[in-house]
Amino acid sequence: MGHNYAVVLAGGKGTRMGSDIPKQYIQINGRPVLYYSLSVFEECPFIDEIILVTIKKDVEYCMEEIVRPNDFSKVRHVVAGGRERYESVYSGLRTIEQTDGYVFIHDGARPCINQRLLDILYDDVIKYKTSVAAVRAKDTVKISDGSSFVVNTPERDNVWIVQTPQVFETRAILEAYEKMMRLLREGKSPLNITDDAMVMENFGTCKVRLTEAFYGNIKVTTAEDLFTVQNILKNAKN
Repeated sequence: MGHNYAVVLAGGKGTRMGSDIPKQYIQINGRPVLYYSLSVFEECPFIDEIILVTIKKDVEYCMEEIVRPNDFSKVRHVVAGGRERYESVYSGLRTIEQTDGYVFIHDGARPCINQRLLDILYDDVIKYKTSVAAVRAKDTVKISDGSSFVVNTPERDNVWIVQTPQVFETRAILEAYEKMMRLLREGKSPLNITDDAMVMENFGTCKVRLTEAFYGNIKVTTAEDLFTVQNILKNAKN
């Protein structure tokens, strides 16, 4: 039986929210946004350990104001991330001691995950070695040339909108990240890495499996998102 981790990222600044409070700490229904995803991982029977990654100045705040008051006993590490998202993920992955299981990498600004989603992701990662939460695109997508002119229109049935959690065999994603970071240090990786699936796609050995999630698993990015999330969480509770 492997040891399963959740790496939860909480390093947002809330710039697009127009808020002085980082989005992961904004209160929804009396709890900070970050609380909700941590609580789901805390209660998940197959998650053994949580690694929380935040900016350096917030490490103590997260421990004293979120982790300890809510008895999140699975949070064994609160570590400082980097400037880029992939640097923060790498900081979290580097604290992993047992590599014979799976790791769920999740944005703490997505508070609407639930046990059902974790179950289907876990089932798929066991079968396929990777499992990335995603939903099928509802709208037609256009690819531009960078100057707002259409280059082509991909077949909508093949277009997915990617979310988190993104789940991988721990050893496989660690090896992919190590390879990428080594190439970055050598100045040989010009890619704009925006999620962990891209790391596996470009530097790993496993094909990335898309697992159908749900449209309500949104990321809190704008002020409007807060109202949507509030309603989703309230309905889930009821």
